[in-house]
Amino acid sequence: MAVSSIRVAIDGYSSTGKSTLAKALANRLGFLYVDTGAMYRAVALYLIENGLTLDQLTGVLDQIKVDFDPDQQIRLNGRVVASEIRHMEVNQIVSQVAKISEVRKKLVEQQQGFTQSVVMDGRDIGTVVFPDAQLKIFMTAKPEVRAQRRFAELQVTHPEVAFEEVLENLKMRDFEDENRSVDPLKKAEDAMVLDNSDLSPEEQLNWVITQLQDRNLV
Repeated sequence: MAVSSIRVAIDGYSSTGKSTLAKALANRLGFLYVDTGAMYRAVALYLIENGLTLDQLTGVLDQIKVDFDPDQQIRLNGRVVASEIRHMEVNQIVSQVAKISEVRKKLVEQQQGFTQSVVMDGRDIGTVVFPDAQLKIFMTAKPEVRAQRRFAELQVTHPEVAFEEVLENLKMRDFEDENRSVDPLKKAEDAMVLDNSDLSPEEQLNWVITQLQDRNLV
């Protein structure tokens, strides 16, 4: 029998397909899906669009509203920005934005406010947002595989971007995520590791479903 208010925390490195897996899992189970990375990206987009520096960001946090529309598309001050937050300019600054403790505090409080069964992905879900999650997944994959995924995504809107630039950006983000002083990226002690370098989306989904079934959560 399923347990009420199930929390599935999916953490891991950039471009491991966290959002794809989390969204598919939420759809399969009828849970709420929350892409926390998109929330930080939306804040970074606000900074870029308003010509602000990182030092100025904390002073305007009360002017930034990040939420999701009924179709779970990320919104910035009421505007759907699902496409804009994936641009290379956002990629280059989002890790810097995520280092700011005031930004993290604001968004973590919002993330912890979800009380229904939820699948949430990010970098500190199992360690900070939902340390009591019934299932924690930590996703990883080879850097070249992850860079190729991001490169293919960017080719749609930025065909001029070189693969080497994407790979270098990804490695830089890994370093910054792992070494930031506030809520760094790390595997929760009780998290299951999922290396999806050679797994299809369906194989990943089935693997997670099996983990939930083994725990009598679904």
